[in-house]
Amino acid sequence: MDATENTPDRRGRKARRTRDTLAQCAFELVLDRGLRGVTVEEIAQAADVDRRTFSRHFPNKEAAVLDSVRGDGERINRALRARPAAEPPLTAYRAAVFDWLDDPVAEPWHMRPRIFDLLVMAEDEPTLYAAFHHIRVDAQEESIAILATRLAVDPRQDLRPAVAVAAGAGALLAGQAAWVRSGRPAALPEFVTQAFDALRAELPKTPAERRTPHSTTEESTP
Repeated sequence: MDATENTPDRRGRKARRTRDTLAQCAFELVLDRGLRGVTVEEIAQAADVDRRTFSRHFPNKEAAVLDSVRGDGERINRALRARPAAEPPLTAYRAAVFDWLDDPVAEPWHMRPRIFDLLVMAEDEPTLYAAFHHIRVDAQEESIAILATRLAVDPRQDLRPAVAVAAGAGALLAGQAAWVRSGRPAALPEFVTQAFDALRAELPKTPAERRTPHSTTEESTP
């Protein structure tokens, strides 16, 4: 085999390593010194590259800092694709979130060092929060596409995938916000559970849930 055939793979791996190094340097520097206390040039220098190399990988320091959490949306979507086809969309999305929270291999936020601190910082830094919101929107668009494929519908015409994702992602966001405010880094699953339980409580009851003993008695009364 010609050695040059592997050149694109080698270049890809090298680029991935460079990106990961930049992201890790940005993550550590910003958490140590604050977002405004760190420049792009300092991140590039810490990664032993120049500013132009940084710009090839990230549009700004906020994107570099948050690169460590971008993959979490991809993990949720991977879990969503693996859910049983018969599950209703919102049920599937909720299950995918909890599959991610329970994943022992790709650790979710509450299992990774300093991610809690990063998301606390994002609540107070408008540009960091905006970048995090953009990451969430990208992941949600992919979730909508996955659910639309499961339902064999066009999401531009059928709103069910978008509504399910908006509801599920909203519950996840509410749980995350409560987690950040709580000051309890290990408690994310607890708050996400509370959020989805609150969402379920607001949904209309199914016909089976409406068939209570009281209603059955009434129906049988002459």
